Amino acid sequence: MIRALILLLALALPAKAEDLVAGLSQNRIAISSSFDGSEILIFGAVKRQAPIPEGQLGLIVTVEGPQRPLTVRRKAKQAIIWVNSAAVEIDHAPSFYAVNTSGPLDDVLSNTSDLRHRITVRQAIRSVGAPMDVQDASAFTDALVRIRERQELYQLNIGAVEVSDQTLFNTRVELPANLVEGDYTSRIFLTREGAVVAEYAATIDVAKVGLERFLYTLAQENALIYGLMSLAIAIAAGWGASAMFRYLQS
Repeated sequence: MIRALILLLALALPAKAEDLVAGLSQNRIAISSSFDGSEILIFGAVKRQAPIPEGQLGLIVTVEGPQRPLTVRRKAKQAIIWVNSAAVEIDHAPSFYAVNTSGPLDDVLSNTSDLRHRITVRQAIRSVGAPMDVQDASAFTDALVRIRERQELYQLNIGAVEVSDQTLFNTRVELPANLVEGDYTSRIFLTREGAVVAEYAATIDVAKVGLERFLYTLAQENALIYGLMSLAIAIAAGWGASAMFRYLQS
């Protein structure tokens, strides 16, 4: 009975004027010893039940890595050394965040839609607040963004989404070698005059494999054994290098 009522309600609701169908070239990325980055092709089409509506069309594609809390610290020079002078805690910051757009960001996304859907990187970062003695908390977030942009972990690629006849679209997202494993989320936003009218989401699994997976699991679940093994390898490597040096000198 409940399912029947839900079905009747869904049929009674008006269909969206525009919706999104999309796909990814891969939904699983394996991090091995030879991993030096990857590329994901994201493609799709705008599905319509009526003629193309009026208003400028925009497409925004984001790929977001796992969220992590962190502390951003400011360095200050005292005498001849640098010390931590202030700190701001960030509640959630994506380990990776890429934004690809079909046009200038101000043209395809309004501030209201950005606030509502948390599309740009600064909206994706959430701070829990700053201490009373920190007057410029936003500077700490700006510093985090600058650092991760240099590491290619935060990307803004204007015009990277190709759109054909206001219907077909595709874009490529470059993933660097220094990825954090976990679930990555790809979101696609269709906008008209900067307002989001349709949204699509998919998950990408990023995981270590092979020896890297074994060492990571060992370090996380058996830290003592991992430490002893690392110490044994270091001793063996030192002894081997010493023995080789003595052999070459003899």
